Amino acid sequence: MCGIVGYVGKKNAIKVIISGLETLEYRGYDSAGIAYRNVNNELKIIKETGKIVNLKEKLDFNEESHLGIGHTRWATHGEPNKVNSHPHKVGDITLVHNGIIENYESLKKCELLSGYSFESETDTEVACALIDALYKKEKDMLKALKEAQKILVGSYAFGVLVNGDDRLYAMRKDSPLIVGIGNDENFIASDVPAILAYTNRYYLLDNNDIAVIDDKNVVVYADDKEKKMEEQVFEYDIETALKGGYDHFMLKEIYEQPEVLDKTIHEYLKDGEFIGLPDLTKYNRIDIVACGSAYNVGCIAKFIFEDYANAEVNTYIASEYRYKKNFLDEKSLLIVISQSGETADTLASLRLVKEKGVDTLAIVNVVGSSIAREAKDVLYIKAGPEIAVATTKAFTAQCALLSLLAFKMANDKKLLSEEDKKNIINSFYSIGDDADNLLNNASSSKKIAEKIYTSHDIYFLGRKVDYAVALEGCLKLKEISYIHSEAYQSGELKHGSIALISKDTPVISIITDDDIALKTLSNIKETKARGSYSIVLSSVSDEHMKEAADEFIEIRKTSSFVMPILPVIYLQLVAYYVAKLNGCDIDKPRNLAKSVTCLLYTSDAADD
Repeated sequence: MCGIVGYVGKKNAIKVIISGLETLEYRGYDSAGIAYRNVNNELKIIKETGKIVNLKEKLDFNEESHLGIGHTRWATHGEPNKVNSHPHKVGDITLVHNGIIENYESLKKCELLSGYSFESETDTEVACALIDALYKKEKDMLKALKEAQKILVGSYAFGVLVNGDDRLYAMRKDSPLIVGIGNDENFIASDVPAILAYTNRYYLLDNNDIAVIDDKNVVVYADDKEKKMEEQVFEYDIETALKGGYDHFMLKEIYEQPEVLDKTIHEYLKDGEFIGLPDLTKYNRIDIVACGSAYNVGCIAKFIFEDYANAEVNTYIASEYRYKKNFLDEKSLLIVISQSGETADTLASLRLVKEKGVDTLAIVNVVGSSIAREAKDVLYIKAGPEIAVATTKAFTAQCALLSLLAFKMANDKKLLSEEDKKNIINSFYSIGDDADNLLNNASSSKKIAEKIYTSHDIYFLGRKVDYAVALEGCLKLKEISYIHSEAYQSGELKHGSIALISKDTPVISIITDDDIALKTLSNIKETKARGSYSIVLSSVSDEHMKEAADEFIEIRKTSSFVMPILPVIYLQLVAYYVAKLNGCDIDKPRNLAKSVTCLLYTSDAADD
């Protein structure tokens, strides 16, 4: 995944593009580059490895320019050096790219490109050469881009400059790209926050759309015809996407969770009545498909659906699901979860299932994203922009929304008494306050972080839904602190994993289910007998449990539908402070990007 920004207008293009790239740096920070045309009609390309701050040192922000494109790169194939960095220039064409061109190796050998030589290892340079060759052949940029669409195989979002042309060109297929609408200025960007300092109005480009943009007009073409576009308005302002006094976006987003949870709940549960939620009782089987933290959301949801709605639910990692034989039919439902709505493997799984005529439901954050548009039904969480690479507020909002779906299904099946229903509704309405109280009384998270931040290995334990919580706590820790951590089902300790426990090894246990608390307690004692540093997060206040723990954190008891959210929030804080103590780049962890929006093939190098 990479970030793209383009600008044409009266302002200083360099400043606009760099400010946008800084907002998008979560999408990749292996290198950054900018191409702009100055007032002397000179095209300048400046690229640097590493973060955008390195690029800024090479720029003259006083140089006047009104047209340009920029890029921040997450390298997949081809080392992160200047040669492989974007923008790429071939002939008359200068180009930035997010995606992967699958057939770039064969294109290198085709007759059309026989006169070109290539300096980089990227597929992007090949795409740039192809567009240049077609432009020379067609003598018309729009025609050249249309022809390129017929030839290129894979995914792409392109921002393009042409020698001697004062316009900005853009086109997309399976990679996100928007066109921002301003006053005497227009933009392109991978995501809305990049342009929020200038406008909240934008067009969503569909697959195979081509946009021709100058400072006054945006014309979009599809299927050889000019296309009427519907203007979108982003509901959040620039302040939402800024740190707001916090040291890191991640910490800000952790503390935004009470408000986000309230917004999500009240969107779909008003005055005790469900609003806009589908009837799931008609399905005999539900498959939940996602990647990363979203997969962990699915694992939490699986237990809640099965335990309280008597539903058969299976959770799969999207990169595996798209290759497995499935047994879905007209009585089945596929639920896909993605914060960005652009996650490539999740989108591919959705498309495969759609082809079979199976119903699909998307849980996403970004309005108008590819997954949102392609699923039969879509439900939006109300998380707002999430800038930190490690998800926090989107995760808990996704949990809350799926729990609401499980609650509605249980209610529709008449599995709940009126008293149960009332208590569960109250728990949903109070989860924001519960989260707020936890955050305001979570000073122990810093203390725990100080105890464990130098550890080489950290282990998480839980049974049933607590194991799913453990998975997320483990992932959050490893992705931002780089400490090796694993999550295990507590009962599996004796089957090998207890061999990993030695003196002072941190073991974090989650206990929120009264029925299995004593079982997990016995596992905690097993680790203590081997010298572990035992940290217990529990809603079950038990003296024996407190005695077995070096650190006991009591989590307020609430209904099982929302209970998993609270220990997740606490574990987010622990991970944050561990990473901070280790001096890690918390918002931009090494080797990671916000979402993977391209499909990788071992046969071809890729630049995404």
